[in-house]
Amino acid sequence: MKLSQFKFRLPDNLIAQNPPVDRDECRMMVLDRKTGEIEHKHFKDILGYYGEGDVMVFNDTQVFPALLYGNKEKTGARIEVFLLRELNADNKLWDVLVEPARKIRIGNKLYFGEDGAMVAEVIDNTTSRGRTMRFLYDGPHDEFKRDLYALGHTPLPAYITREPIPEDAEAYQTLYARREGAVVAPGAGLHFSREVLKRLEIKGVEQAFITVHSGLGTFREIDVEDLTKHRMDSEQMDASPELVDIVNKAKDNGKQVCAIGTSVLRGIDSATSMGGHMKVYQGWTNKFIFPPYDFTVCSSMLTDFHLPYSTMLMMVAAFGGYENVMHAYEVAVEEGYQFGTYGDVMLIR
Repeated sequence: MKLSQFKFRLPDNLIAQNPPVDRDECRMMVLDRKTGEIEHKHFKDILGYYGEGDVMVFNDTQVFPALLYGNKEKTGARIEVFLLRELNADNKLWDVLVEPARKIRIGNKLYFGEDGAMVAEVIDNTTSRGRTMRFLYDGPHDEFKRDLYALGHTPLPAYITREPIPEDAEAYQTLYARREGAVVAPGAGLHFSREVLKRLEIKGVEQAFITVHSGLGTFREIDVEDLTKHRMDSEQMDASPELVDIVNKAKDNGKQVCAIGTSVLRGIDSATSMGGHMKVYQGWTNKFIFPPYDFTVCSSMLTDFHLPYSTMLMMVAAFGGYENVMHAYEVAVEEGYQFGTYGDVMLIR
């Protein structure tokens, strides 16, 4: 497949900029991947597609407030710092991105918060934009994390062009998030309300959890036409024995296994053995999925509507079939579906 095959017309007004008033109040397109047939539903209708013994797999990663605004020493220039991951807790070292990158050099100090209450020093340049920063903080680690996160903002995707609002802290987090580490929320999971989760439980649909700490590589632009030459950034993941047992049992019993989002689909297939079953896995994945691809575990998936040229769109097209999905996206634009994390959803089965 070529990058140019994932281009489609997407008007700006169809990219959702704000969270819905209620999590579960969005439209849902249902795509039959065998026939290409499309139905127009609402998200709560998902209850009618699953029953006793079926499994939904959710990503329980937790997004942390990774976006900081600081000022450079001496000049006072405003610098945006994006926390990627903690490298060393004892030394308070973090892997970060900075903008504008050209203004930051090794040895520069940045001040955050009122009166520069939090100070960090750049100690290494890891990429053209990336840096390693050491936060100069004398207190215990738990207090440091608390104070650092109090200065942070919710790291919204770049296609949400407005400033962060207080509502984002709750809206850009799933109800079941419990393992801190992501800077990108598992978007499909944001639509699940407590009511929908409870009704699925009552129907006998098992809820299982995988952890995939999604990073900015999810949104990194692909700069090669030949997709085989693109390399995904590695993301930390954990497929537990409990998850593996639940999924493999459902598969062996002929039940549905539904991936809630592309991060779950990617994580499951990163932990799939040659025999077509899941295996326990804890580590990193840089798996890049695009058509054609043979999925052996998941029988359905719920996903957002993604932007042109995105790796998420490519993964969805691999699961639903390239022609089916690209046609469905044309229909979604014609019907005014909302795209992106805060938009509508697609169920592929």
